[in-house]
Amino acid sequence: MAANLGAHEVMEIHEVLTGAVDTINQFQLYQSHVTDQQLGSILDKHQQFMTQEYNNMVQAINAQGISMGTPYRSPMMTQPKYGLNNPQPQSPNTSPNQLDDRDVASGMLKCHKSSALLKTMAALECANPNLRKMIIQSSNNCAEMAYEIWQFMNEKGYYQVPTMKQMTTNTMTDSYTTAQNTSTSTSSMAPSGQTTQINQTSPLFNQHNNNIQ
Repeated sequence: MAANLGAHEVMEIHEVLTGAVDTINQFQLYQSHVTDQQLGSILDKHQQFMTQEYNNMVQAINAQGISMGTPYRSPMMTQPKYGLNNPQPQSPNTSPNQLDDRDVASGMLKCHKSSALLKTMAALECANPNLRKMIIQSSNNCAEMAYEIWQFMNEKGYYQVPTMKQMTTNTMTDSYTTAQNTSTSTSSMAPSGQTTQINQTSPLFNQHNNNIQ
């Protein structure tokens, strides 16, 4: 497998795997500071998933086969809460012993966000299509885990969402309208009011279906 990777791909996967090691290690440090049972459950679940995903990547680059990766299933806990409700002032701690649940949750969120960005950039530089898909899936997993911990923080009031006046929001969203189709190509477009039929027996269609299964 290594012979089929370009130099740039090797450096990108190196960055991804190093970041995964650092994140897993950081989550281990958080464990002794968690008091909330729900947060502790999320932390354990994320750490186990990230460890398995890391192992899969290591096996993949060591010629043991690249798979699409396992999607992370994030349960939808609550609807987002919008608006500010007496947010608590924040400042750096003066001792590691001051770390609390909010600090742990916020650290987890930052790790997942950073990992999602790192992996997305790495995937964009991959020439090997299977490696690219695997890293993209891993980036999506980071985004799912980030949203799960964000939901916890939002529910607890740790991460509040400020809003604008409704008039301001409406003014901004209403400033956009749908675009008119300006393409002059007749070979790739159906006439107005008609739907283009896709040949489901074509190799391209079958290849696309295989890719998304």
